Amino acid sequence: MEIKSDDIKTIFHGEIVEFDKNNNLILRIDDKKYELKLINFKSNFLEFIFDNSFYEIRVLESTSTDLKILLNGNPLTLKKHSKLAEIIEKAAGRGGGGGGSSLNSISSQIPGRVISISINRGDSVKKGDNIVVLESMKMQVAIKSPRDGIIKELKVKEGQSISRNDVVAVLE
Repeated sequence: MEIKSDDIKTIFHGEIVEFDKNNNLILRIDDKKYELKLINFKSNFLEFIFDNSFYEIRVLESTSTDLKILLNGNPLTLKKHSKLAEIIEKAAGRGGGGGGSSLNSISSQIPGRVISISINRGDSVKKGDNIVVLESMKMQVAIKSPRDGIIKELKVKEGQSISRNDVVAVLE
């Protein structure tokens, strides 16, 4: 895929290679491989570490040909390949690091201690419902359901310490 920025006047040739075993995104840009470590990902907001630097992107507008973003607070317009949105959605949909079962897994994006569990096995949940609340660095962070479904399995208990990418629950 080709990505061009009017602001930079350079065309980058890039592709998503894979997710590694730690669920980091491996990219190839102009024939060089890079690791992109996702920190926070929402529909219009992304925090990541790329080439040992922290970045924050906010999507302002997305059309079939342009992507207008704020990159660390600076406005940037990217000209995108017609398949870019499809590729990003496909890669983001993989979520948990391979296989079909990862689509059913709800994982923690941060390490922490489980301070409350909002659901039980067999409960119906809607997209965005709280599943568990973690305490990490003296902050409380809710892990939410990525889609509607029924809780098939609960993998954590209150008071338990978990690592980044640990599965906390499984949806049917």
